Order: sequence, then structure tokens, then C-alpha cells
Amino acid sequence: MLKNLSIAILVSAVGFGGSMLVFATEAWPHEAIPTAAQPLGWTYGWECCSGLDCAQAADEAVSTGPTGYRITMTGEVIGYADKRIKRSRDEFYHRCTHGGNLNDPKSICLYVPDRGL
Repeated sequence: MLKNLSIAILVSAVGFGGSMLVFATEAWPHEAIPTAAQPLGWTYGWECCSGLDCAQAADEAVSTGPTGYRITMTGEVIGYADKRIKRSRDEFYHRCTHGGNLNDPKSICLYVPDRGL
């Protein structure tokens, strides 16, 4: 009886610990791919990325206009003062969308490179 109870407690603890590990790893952001400016890559902020939401965007995927950054594929405009605008740590744009879906009409964040603006 004691042996069965010990096994049940152990299995429960392992299951709980495994669940915590899954939740903990899903909460960490992932990294941008290495570039000339950042040869080791860099980590997207946790507020923008759940491990699969962010990716580097081609230069032509984002344009600038009088009111903000325009996402070419969706037409979304993110104002220059919008809190979703983040500073890119390399020379590229990086767009974060739910599930990394590039067709998503609403961006979570947009990482913008320094371009003398």
C-alpha cells in the first residue's frame, strides 16, 4: 500500500513538474537569426513573442509614411509613437504576429532598425 502511494505521488510530481517545464519554456522568447550586425543573433522581447510569433521581415514588407509604418501585405499602419514599435537590434525589420501568421491583419510588435530617422 505504501509503495503504491509513493509511486502515485512520484508520478503526480513528475507530471506537475513536466507541466511547469512546458509552461516555462513556452513563455521564453525566441531569437532573431544571426546577421552581420548581430552575429550571435538576439532575443525578441517577451511582450512580443511566445516562441513562434516573431520573424525577420523583408525590407519591402514594411514601408514608412507620414503617419507610421505600413505593413505591405495587410495594409496595417502602426503609428510612429505606438507602443508596439520596438528598436531592432540589427539592420532588419522584425514583425510579430499571432502564431507567426504573416497574413494576420494586426501586429503584436514591429521591431524597426535604426535608419537615421
